[in-house]
Amino acid sequence: MGLGGSWDNAAYGAAEIDQAAAVIESARGIGIGLFDHADIYRSGKSEAVFGEVLVRSQGLREKIQLQTKCGIRLGERGLQTHYDLSREAILERVNESLKRLQTDYVDVLLLHRPDPLMDAREVADAVGQLMAEGKVRQLGVSNMSGAQIAYLQDRLETPVVANQLEMSLLKRDWLESTVLVNHPEGAATSFPHGTLEYCMDKGIELQAYGSLAQGRYTGAGARTSADEATSAMLERLAAEKHTTAEAVLLGWLMKHPARISPVVGTTNLSRIGACADAADVAAQMSRSEWYGLWMAARGSNIP
Repeated sequence: MGLGGSWDNAAYGAAEIDQAAAVIESARGIGIGLFDHADIYRSGKSEAVFGEVLVRSQGLREKIQLQTKCGIRLGERGLQTHYDLSREAILERVNESLKRLQTDYVDVLLLHRPDPLMDAREVADAVGQLMAEGKVRQLGVSNMSGAQIAYLQDRLETPVVANQLEMSLLKRDWLESTVLVNHPEGAATSFPHGTLEYCMDKGIELQAYGSLAQGRYTGAGARTSADEATSAMLERLAAEKHTTAEAVLLGWLMKHPARISPVVGTTNLSRIGACADAADVAAQMSRSEWYGLWMAARGSNIP
């Protein structure tokens, strides 16, 4: 999302292409091989600069996986934002993304947001056509509940392989909804109950955007007392495990049995590098450390 320059229609230049190349190299250097896009990011320029790097880096496309999203429309038809998962829109947007990325296919296509006017049969028809043409290899969703995925899956001929949601130590509704059943605090939790369980049961990968909590625990800025306590605990654990606070933060997510894959959204090369040990941290983290971070972030004990 951070690649490509501004969010307006101003043209990108060599500096933006060089930045994309550096980010890709840094990410691959710590073992990241899947790159997440969306047709709306930076008004399409995020995909475009990535495509420029693919063209100038022979053989790179075959070494990585590409994922993009469609379904959100910005500043069109007199509306600031609306959603569109019609057959025509899916086909149009995917073809435009492929052109910008300068590739023949994406490994995964995500439906970016639920569209209240969606006809699941149209989605199935569009996805089927794209797969038959070799333009899309797998299908996922983003920001959908378990019930919405189940409704869609009943009409698809291909399995939904991923669900991308905002999940982090800061944004914990996905977690707290599972323990606040029959508890007064549960009324304030908006995350649709059962979504994690549905994805776990069906083998659907959960991709966590916002996984670094926008630097809330690992950077400067205004913080609450709970933030300070969480930051201190992250630093202590990082020192004990000879790694970084970022790796501990992501390791906490990856410790959960729901197949959570953090989406590292930063374009800061040092922060990308700081995430390198996340999988090792997840494997080493104790139950008490995991619960301790959760309670620190809450600013209270769990019910």
